Amino acid sequence: MRMVGGNVLLMLLAPLLVLPVGRVNGANILGMFSTFSPSHLIVHTAMMRALADRGHNVTIVTSLQLKLVPHENITHILAPLSEQYVAFINEYMENSAKEKHSMAMTFLKAIAGTSQLIDSQYEFLVHPNVRALHEQPQVKFDLMILGFVFNDYQLGVAAKLGIPAIISWVGVPFSFVDDEVGNIYDPSYVPNANVAQHKGLRAMGFGLRLRNYLGWLLLKGIGVALDIRMNNYYIRAFGKDPALPSYQDVKRRVSLLFYNYHSHSEGPVRPTVPQSIEIGGVQIKEQPDPLPKELAEFMANATEGVIFFSLGTNVKGSYFKPHIMEAIFKVFARQPLHVIWKWDDLQHKPGQAANIYYHNWLPQDDILAHPHTKLFITHAGKGGIAEAQYHGVPMLALPVFGDQPGNAEHMVSAGFGLSLDLLTLTEDGLEQGISELLHNPAYRQNVRKFSQLYRDRPLTARQSVVYWTEYVMRHNGAYHLQSPWLHMNFVARHNLDVYACLLLALAVSMFVFLLFLRFVLRQLRRLTRLKDKVKKN
Repeated sequence: MRMVGGNVLLMLLAPLLVLPVGRVNGANILGMFSTFSPSHLIVHTAMMRALADRGHNVTIVTSLQLKLVPHENITHILAPLSEQYVAFINEYMENSAKEKHSMAMTFLKAIAGTSQLIDSQYEFLVHPNVRALHEQPQVKFDLMILGFVFNDYQLGVAAKLGIPAIISWVGVPFSFVDDEVGNIYDPSYVPNANVAQHKGLRAMGFGLRLRNYLGWLLLKGIGVALDIRMNNYYIRAFGKDPALPSYQDVKRRVSLLFYNYHSHSEGPVRPTVPQSIEIGGVQIKEQPDPLPKELAEFMANATEGVIFFSLGTNVKGSYFKPHIMEAIFKVFARQPLHVIWKWDDLQHKPGQAANIYYHNWLPQDDILAHPHTKLFITHAGKGGIAEAQYHGVPMLALPVFGDQPGNAEHMVSAGFGLSLDLLTLTEDGLEQGISELLHNPAYRQNVRKFSQLYRDRPLTARQSVVYWTEYVMRHNGAYHLQSPWLHMNFVARHNLDVYACLLLALAVSMFVFLLFLRFVLRQLRRLTRLKDKVKKN
């Protein structure tokens, strides 16, 4: 009986044993997310909700309206962009969607439009609702989480509040973000987002390495130029406060980098510093929520299965020529499967068919988790691909711009699906792609095998957010995790002084050797002359 009682007691205490030691209770956490992409906000708010569920008081500041389920521990503050910037961003998105570019060209275009984009980030920073948080704070914050979108100078808010800062990045490993914490990015074996490693290859061949190295050089050069720009914005926003550290010193106060990425499954395996925490798939719920009644009935009646089609939150069907949407509709209408189509303008649908369900907002993660979902047709955004990978759903990618072509290339090389060009899409091409993915079991087998790797972690993504955020607060910024790289200047980081010293030593050695050789040759000539003189005498 005593043994039974002990076992019962152990079972009751077991849940307590897995709680992190020294939990930080009821901290006040500020999240600043000035992104203009709703899909980015989905990732950021998933992190903040995990912290709110833990019992922390979370304040979320955004430039976009949020569709948040009310939570007693979450306060939302809106600092909307001006109509001018909203119009610019919409025009930029539409023009990008209408032109076919490689990821490199898309990136260059984004850099060309950086001025407007960074200006919009500055406008967010000086909005009265944001300024009030650090100039007349009503809450004593303990930590700030900043959504990265070329806005490093906003770290000045954390400096003014005297609190640690964590950076959150929603994409794949990226040179600019790696530099925030000193991650090693060796272009000889770490591919950038524009270079997909082909399935089964552990190393890049010469051609890919050359392409990768040139891309790395380009990003490094752009990074230097952007850093100068960020410093100017920092001085403009915070330069009047003599108590604040410099822009470079503020960057060195970053405690962690949250990456929406999982290297063990997604690859590549690469060296990272302890400050770099992977939280890939943080927006994915471990248990899906119930679907809205009408949608739930539509999916339940789909005995042949469901195709889910969404181009994400930034791309609208109206951006494309009508014949493209018409071709997609005709193919969908012929399918024996039901189709769920995210469509923004419900007053002007591409067509009407009994097997097609339209809606301007859809619970993507919950739909992909449904057992009837057989195929996901996607623009290849990072979030959507992660959710499909997690739930083991094959994909047909129709990438538009940004990181989407690179994401699609990685997805195809992994054997999870196919990719087609949306701007030149035809009925036959789309129908053949759908047929191949539905009837060839290899794609589903590949993505389900990957799903097992993606899920197999010591902590879930949300648990990692909670643990490491509390770790930073428990250890007053956890600056002991920082790489020495962050505190070195350009010369020291790249060993230029060491190389110069070695070159100087080599030059001096060569000079001394030449002097010695010259001396030896002179002595030999002298001896030769003496011998010749002796012979003559």
